[in-house]
Amino acid sequence: MIKKVPNPIDRHVGSRVRMRRMLAGISQEKLGEALGLTFQQVQKYEKGSNRISASRLQQIAKMLDVPVAFFFDGAPTDDMPAGGFADSTATTYISDFLATSEGVQLTKAFTRIKDSRVRRRIIDLVEALAGETVEKP
Repeated sequence: MIKKVPNPIDRHVGSRVRMRRMLAGISQEKLGEALGLTFQQVQKYEKGSNRISASRLQQIAKMLDVPVAFFFDGAPTDDMPAGGFADSTATTYISDFLATSEGVQLTKAFTRIKDSRVRRRIIDLVEALAGETVEKP
């Protein structure tokens, strides 16, 4: 049996729905309820295994208080020229990270830190823990 692989754009849109939902602090159950769906259906949308219709995406955008275009920001495209300076893997791993609960928690907590020196020291610490050399600006 051949396993169907989700379309990259459906996966991207789904991951952006998940990221925004988590940033808004809304559970899959609550979003599903508001849309008249089960949380399993929301889960399938977020994984990209079920495609989100245009009207449903409009509903989701309204519920999550973002424009529909938000879900397509950074989406993979086939019409991009090969080579060049664009690094699609950089945006992909950032989107993937922000779609995790840890990514959302870290982002929320980090943005609440008002002191720029403290934020810089946290970045230095994380880079040191990751084994990267830290260059001072």
